[in-house]
Amino acid sequence: MSKNRSLYIDTEALSTLALVQAGLISPVDKLMNKEEAKAVDETKFYKGVPFPFAFVLAPKGEKNRNILLKLQKGDRVDLINENKKVGELIVDETFPIDPTQRLYNIYGTSDPSHPGVKNTTARLGEIAVSGEYRVNYPLIEDNIKRIQSMITKTGAKYVSSMMIAANPLNRAHERMIRQAISDSDLLVIFLRKPFTSGGLRYDIRHNALSTFIDNFIPRNKVIIIPFENTYIFAGFNELILDAILAKNYGCNQLVVGKNHGGLGLYYDKNRLNSVFDHCKNIEIDIKTVDEYVYCDTCKTLVSTQTCPHGQHHHVHYHSESIMKLIQSGLIPPSILVRKEVSANILASLFPERFENLQEMHYSLMPGSGLLEQQSEEQFYLKLIELYQTSSLT
Repeated sequence: MSKNRSLYIDTEALSTLALVQAGLISPVDKLMNKEEAKAVDETKFYKGVPFPFAFVLAPKGEKNRNILLKLQKGDRVDLINENKKVGELIVDETFPIDPTQRLYNIYGTSDPSHPGVKNTTARLGEIAVSGEYRVNYPLIEDNIKRIQSMITKTGAKYVSSMMIAANPLNRAHERMIRQAISDSDLLVIFLRKPFTSGGLRYDIRHNALSTFIDNFIPRNKVIIIPFENTYIFAGFNELILDAILAKNYGCNQLVVGKNHGGLGLYYDKNRLNSVFDHCKNIEIDIKTVDEYVYCDTCKTLVSTQTCPHGQHHHVHYHSESIMKLIQSGLIPPSILVRKEVSANILASLFPERFENLQEMHYSLMPGSGLLEQQSEEQFYLKLIELYQTSSLT
């Protein structure tokens, strides 16, 4: 018996293949052949449902190219990820693709300075293969089971969802989460887990989000699901894919901030339109929420639509700027990030930062008089409380 040929795929491709295999990008349920791929790229629809670009597998690399050039219909191919067999594919056909055009279809640009374009260029070949496949990637099946188990456990009839990076989690995120919970029986938070580095590590963001949910949200109202946002979710049509994914996971609603870059808000005949006006066939409710700011006159978190004071009174929740404070080791003001979240993130990001932590704690902080071992997280919490005293400020 002859040995199967092998195609080498990265984890990003494996994760995407697993999503489709599990029915989470339905009605897309397979790799598209040449004719189907051409039709989807031209019409932006697949089986009557909006889909922004063809779903194809075109792995890069000289080894892959040589194999793809030799494959015939009916050949069985092993799919290899990190030197381990993760699946098989039975070849239907192979066909050339234009990488530049594919980049444009996904991102709306092929400019190499675009981070998504740069990432995809490094992994996109010139020959695609279609055919039936199976892959093994337990994370996806585990996500499905966890959501279904939570729905069964809580008896939730109306399930809401949101996709967030929480990089870092801020007070505006908290307001969106609370609002989504008040409108539904269960909220599924898909926490973005990119394959590119940048920002806070996934485990730090997950711990910070869990800290907020475990301590400040009613039990059994929220579940966090890791969302590996592969290249198909990175383009300017990402919200269409987000909606399809949320619907297929069993959610009834997707919550999106009005300031989301991919929403494409525009006015037509005095009516506010968005990318979702072209997505009537995706059977999920879309709820857009206003941008939240802190108003120094209202002295609280407000919607830009309901606050009567001008922009010069508003503190914005600009994630990149808050991240710069945290990465510099500075504690963000509590109006931007909840102190428990800041303490959790800083303790994770700068482990063993202070040589004499216990001595600093006893020297600076009020205490019970008992000598107790203090963690770095507890130290940050106490320090933030000192910042919040008012008599000398």
